[in-house]
Amino acid sequence: MKRASILILLLLIPLAMFAAGQTEEQMATLRFWYHFDDPESAVTPLIQKFEQENPSIKVTPEKIAWNVYNQKLLTSIAAGGPPDVSQIKLWWQPQLVEMGALLDLSDYIAKWPGRTDVFDKIWELTEYTDGNQYLMPLQMVILYMYYRVDMFRELGVKPATTRAEFLNLAKKLTRDTNGDGTTDVYGFGIRGARGGHDWWGTFVLSSGAEFFLPGGSSGLTTADAIAANQWFIDLFRVHQVSPPTTPNDGFREIIANMQSGKTAMTIHHIGSSKGLTEALGDKLSAAPVPKGTKKYWTSFGDEENGVMAATQYPDAAFKWVSFLATAENNALWQKASGQVSINESNASGAAGRFLKATTDSADFAGVLPAHSGTAEFVESLWPTTMQRAFLGKVTSKEMMQTFADHFAK
Repeated sequence: MKRASILILLLLIPLAMFAAGQTEEQMATLRFWYHFDDPESAVTPLIQKFEQENPSIKVTPEKIAWNVYNQKLLTSIAAGGPPDVSQIKLWWQPQLVEMGALLDLSDYIAKWPGRTDVFDKIWELTEYTDGNQYLMPLQMVILYMYYRVDMFRELGVKPATTRAEFLNLAKKLTRDTNGDGTTDVYGFGIRGARGGHDWWGTFVLSSGAEFFLPGGSSGLTTADAIAANQWFIDLFRVHQVSPPTTPNDGFREIIANMQSGKTAMTIHHIGSSKGLTEALGDKLSAAPVPKGTKKYWTSFGDEENGVMAATQYPDAAFKWVSFLATAENNALWQKASGQVSINESNASGAAGRFLKATTDSADFAGVLPAHSGTAEFVESLWPTTMQRAFLGKVTSKEMMQTFADHFAK
C-alpha cells in the first residue's frame, strides 16, 4: 500500500510542476466582442490562424448588433462580466476610462515591434488626453461623399468643393423626373437618426462651431456656430434637398435611397462601397466632402480594440489585439470589414476610387472631444435633438444650447 502511494505521488509531481509552470497566457480563453456592418462577414479565419500560432490561447467571438453594442458593453461592465477584448468606438473612450473599464496598453505598445507600421496619425488621434494609450488601432474609417455618377453626367455637374457649391448642386439634383408634380429624386441623403452626427459635423464643425474654445468655454453657442447649424437644418426644412423621411433615416435608409436612385449624394465610408457597387457598379463614385466656411472637416469614425481592465488574461489579450493590428492580419480583417488598414505597409499605390476618397480625406479627418459626455451625445442626445430641430420643435439656438449645457456638466 505504501509503495503504491509513493508511486502515485511520483506520477503527480511532474503534473503539478507542469501546471505551476503555466502562465496566464498559456491557459487563457478570451471573450471577444466585435461588429461588422456586413452581417455575412466572419472573423473565424483570423481566430483559427491566431490559435494555430498561439495554441494555448482560445478566442471565443461574439458578434454584437451595432444598435445595442454600446449599451450592452456598459451593462456588462456594470454587472462585472465584460468581455476580455471588445471593439471600441473612439467616442466611447472617455466614459470607459472614467469608469476604469479599460486597461492601459501604453507599456505593451511601447514594446510591440509592429508599432512603427501603424500610421502616426492614428496614434495621434487615439491617444487619450492623459497621454496614455488605452486602445489598440484596428481599422481606419474616414467618411467621404458618395455620389451618383449617372445623375451627375445627366446634369453636367461635378462634385462640390465648397459649402456654397454643395447647396447649389443639391438643389439641381433635387428633381421631379417623371413630371407628376412630386419630387422623386433628392440631392442629398441626410442621416437624421442615430449616427447622423457625422453628416452634421461635416457642415457645422467646418463652418465655425467648436465643442470647446481655447479657454475651455463652449464654442457651440457662438453666432457662427448657430448660423452653421441653421444652414444644416435648412437643407431639410427650407431647401428640401433631402427626403421627407430624413428625421428618422438611419444607415439602412440612406444606403437604400442611394441604391434606388431616390438620392444623388450621401456621406458614409468605404465599408459601404461593396454593397453600393454591387447594386450600382460604375454609376457610383466618391470624393472628399466639401469645405465649410472655415475649413474642411470629416469624421475619423474609427474602431479600435480595447482590453478590459477586468480581464484575467492581460498578456494573452494584448497578444490578440496586436495580432489583429499586424499588417498581414489587419489586411485580412479589412477584407471582412470592408474598411481601410491601419498599416503603412498595406498602403497601395493603385488605390481605387473609394480608397482614394478615404486617403484624400485623411489630413482633415477629425474626432469628437475626449469628454465623458461624448458617448451620450452620439448615442441619444444628438439624434433626439436633431430630429426635433428638423421637425421645427426647437430652434437652432436652442439646439446648440442643449449641446453646450450637456458638455458643461
